[in-house]
Amino acid sequence: MSFRIGYRTLKTAIGAGLAVAIAQGLQLDFYGSAAIITILCISVTRRDSLKVSWARIVSCMIGMAISGLLFEVIGYQPWTLTLIMILFIPIVVMLKMNAGIATSSVIILHLYTVGDMTVALIMNELLLITIGVGVALLMNLYMPSSEKALRNYHKDIEEHFKTILYELSVYLRFGESEWKGKEIPETVDLLQEGKNLALRNIHNHILRYDDQYYYYFKMREKQFEIIERLMPYVSKIHHTVAQSETVADFLEELSQSVSPANRVPYFLDRIQLMRAGFEEMPLPKTREEFEVRSSLLYIMHELEEYLHIKDRLWNHADKKRL
Repeated sequence: MSFRIGYRTLKTAIGAGLAVAIAQGLQLDFYGSAAIITILCISVTRRDSLKVSWARIVSCMIGMAISGLLFEVIGYQPWTLTLIMILFIPIVVMLKMNAGIATSSVIILHLYTVGDMTVALIMNELLLITIGVGVALLMNLYMPSSEKALRNYHKDIEEHFKTILYELSVYLRFGESEWKGKEIPETVDLLQEGKNLALRNIHNHILRYDDQYYYYFKMREKQFEIIERLMPYVSKIHHTVAQSETVADFLEELSQSVSPANRVPYFLDRIQLMRAGFEEMPLPKTREEFEVRSSLLYIMHELEEYLHIKDRLWNHADKKRL
């Protein structure tokens, strides 16, 4: 296993040191806690960091209010601390501020350790929270760009789609193929990884809630579901008919056109022409020919839906280039 220092580790280390330096420079008590708060608030994405930071601030306010009241009324005793936790934790959970429990516990213990609620102590704790959260948000302003990785996923997925569609055309044309199908599980992994990265990229933008890459991966995921549905029908066709060659030509051309360009209208027109041509052909003469032609019609129906998926998403994404 290789030793590696990631960008998040580096941000956490620098943030912890900076928080302690500021708190110590202001001569705050418990200045080391500023580093703890910073470490807890640094998240994977900017949006997550904001949510976590807000949860910790609110939880700390609630914790200070409850503990300050009970400590002064009941006394600075261990059982008072127990009662505070019994009341505090359910309130925070109810408000869905669970992320702030650990930070608030540190603040509550500070109050318990000092044993006296004063304005100076409250200001000390508020400054610790402000420094810890502020430094964490400052550190999270930097996020490495995912653009290159997203482009690579985009490119690899399109190459896999091209291969799969082409191999399906080969099978329809000859009734057999030497293709091993390794692109199928690989595509599943690429789609999942690409979608996860695109979602993380969205969460690194505070005001933007959509992303062309996320739409792209969702589109390909839905299209891939259709490819998986039609594959059993392709694999059952061992007897070729005239229509097999036509559908194979269509699949081969479709495989060559997997790209960001929107050629959906052209291929939808091709399907309508193919369907009209099939209707003019003589009826099947054997049961086997009937089954093959039925499978081919189903394949055409699924390919039509495959194209509609891109067309719908194209419009939904305001015609961004996918």
